[in-house]
Amino acid sequence: MHTAMAPEAIARWQFGITTVYHYLFVPLTISLAGITAGLETAWVRTRQEKYFHATKFWGKLFLINMVMGVVTGIVQEFQFGMNWSAYSRFVGDIFGAPLAMEAIIAFFFESTFIGLWMFGWDKLPRKLHCACIWMVSLGTVLSAYFILAANSWMQHPVGYRMDHGRPRLTDFTEVLLQPTAVFAALHALTAAFVTGGALVTGIA
Repeated sequence: MHTAMAPEAIARWQFGITTVYHYLFVPLTISLAGITAGLETAWVRTRQEKYFHATKFWGKLFLINMVMGVVTGIVQEFQFGMNWSAYSRFVGDIFGAPLAMEAIIAFFFESTFIGLWMFGWDKLPRKLHCACIWMVSLGTVLSAYFILAANSWMQHPVGYRMDHGRPRLTDFTEVLLQPTAVFAALHALTAAFVTGGALVTGIA
């Protein structure tokens, strides 16, 4: 006899699977952006061809991971509104703020500098072109931090007050800088660069 799964269980499975696949690309995107920036800096300073070719190689892998991370991340955004619509309505005033900041960082800040870096090899001065990938790397770190701040708020809600049965944001700085978010960011970013280092070592 078959028993139907509860909608909540289905939503959990679907979101869990999406998150697992999304997070395959997140640590590699963060670390490869920084590694590519470091390699291009070495090329700009030394003019050695080996650094130029390494920058191109790891830059391509970074871009592939970035695209896959964005695609799977968009699916997550839809699931927040569809699978967990009641939750999103309840805490949207607070939970939505760091998510919106992450979207601005990822889709406007990062994508602008990625475009300049991808298509500016023969058009921008070398130092300015190198600065673009450093800005991309900064964007990946900031993007990760805002997501972790949203997640940390779910574990340790701060900076809000209850108003007519719904939490209302009172201090966005407290949401961003609470210890849970800071320690989560240190853990996740360290893990990202360890993962990226393992990938580079394994391929190299």
